[in-house]
Amino acid sequence: MSAARTGGLGRGLGALIPTASSVAARDGEPQPVEGARFAEIPIGDIAPNKLQPRTHFDEEALAELVVSIREVGLLQPIVVRETGPDQYELVMGERRLRASKQAGVEKIPAIIRDTGDDDMLRDALLENLHRQQLNPLEEAAAYAQLLADFGATHEELASRIGRSRPQISNTIRLLGLPPAVQRRVAAGVLSAGHARAILGLGSPEAQERMAERVVAEGLSVRSVEEAVSLASVSPDDESTARRTRARRPVPPAVGEVVDRLSDRLETRVKVDMGRAKGKLTIEFASAEDLQRIAAVIEGRTPPLA
Repeated sequence: MSAARTGGLGRGLGALIPTASSVAARDGEPQPVEGARFAEIPIGDIAPNKLQPRTHFDEEALAELVVSIREVGLLQPIVVRETGPDQYELVMGERRLRASKQAGVEKIPAIIRDTGDDDMLRDALLENLHRQQLNPLEEAAAYAQLLADFGATHEELASRIGRSRPQISNTIRLLGLPPAVQRRVAAGVLSAGHARAILGLGSPEAQERMAERVVAEGLSVRSVEEAVSLASVSPDDESTARRTRARRPVPPAVGEVVDRLSDRLETRVKVDMGRAKGKLTIEFASAEDLQRIAAVIEGRTPPLA
């Protein structure tokens, strides 16, 4: 894959800021963000931040980010301010800028900040977050960047977009997937449900192998969850594994319904088939997560956290 890749599969906060060429925003679309604009700018036009307090960067973590940028693109844009015609100074994202340079990227996604008011930018981005249909990785990157760069809290994110804190945490975890798996998620080859199930595997190699199986065999989310569960069984749990394998097979039509429910409810849904009837299990992380799930089932707006 070319090292000159500049993104495309996911832009994090960049997806929430209309570009200069965007049409007028309508309901359900991001509104213009006062004091900021998004663009991809040449790396050579960016001067370092003279006040950067951080001088040491973990080389191993930096190398991992370089690989991710080459595979997926930069999901979290840097933040710069304009100092002259085609001249910028870095405000946030020293590590991202260094990794992009090492990856051979010529242009980098950036939020060009026209104001020094971080609170105003954070509030505008939070307001836009629920207006945009982001892919799972863009959503995860937006959450992570709002938390890290703009000082948002989990509570603020949850209340402003009508999600529970566990949902936000589980979405951010997708950024821990290997780049090859992230690429499939960003491209829509793997659903968020598949990705959350794959995270249950302990090593990046195992996660990549499972992702390849999902694509090659067309595995459902439920099938992946069962495969991950069996892969993590210890010898002491062999009797449990035997009981799991002894369950009656789930008809494909039922499995498809379970997969749709899992994606719609954004949680794990399991089904057990008996001779005369079946049992449906819906997992939830907390009382507030249960309220959210109930609201989705009833067709109501989920309560704010």
